[in-house]
Amino acid sequence: MIKQIPSEKIKDFIKENPKSILLDVRTKEEWDQIGKPDGDKIGIKTFFLSSQFKGRIINENFVKEFENLKIDKNYEILLMCGSGNRSQRAAELLTKNDFKCLNVSDGFSGDGGEKVGWKNNQLPTK
Repeated sequence: MIKQIPSEKIKDFIKENPKSILLDVRTKEEWDQIGKPDGDKIGIKTFFLSSQFKGRIINENFVKEFENLKIDKNYEILLMCGSGNRSQRAAELLTKNDFKCLNVSDGFSGDGGEKVGWKNNQLPTK
């Protein structure tokens, strides 16, 4: 089972878990149009790797492309998408390949309801 973390708790998580990274799995179009998290400003290295492409086409090479980033398996990987659904599936894939993953449950934008999201929690963006 993938652990869930709301974006509002990420700063505390990073302080307690310095061996962690943020992986945004949204599409290039989303990064360009909606924005990107700026993890460097809160002390977490951030990577951008789409788990799906525009039109909901699955990135069949997602795990291989992630492995090519050479992330140490001792690191905690916080995965984020728009609202927490795609990142959950991506976290499940990476967990099957022995990575330690947490899902940012409210994603970058939230859901317009209870899930607030990174951006609406005033976390840094670029």
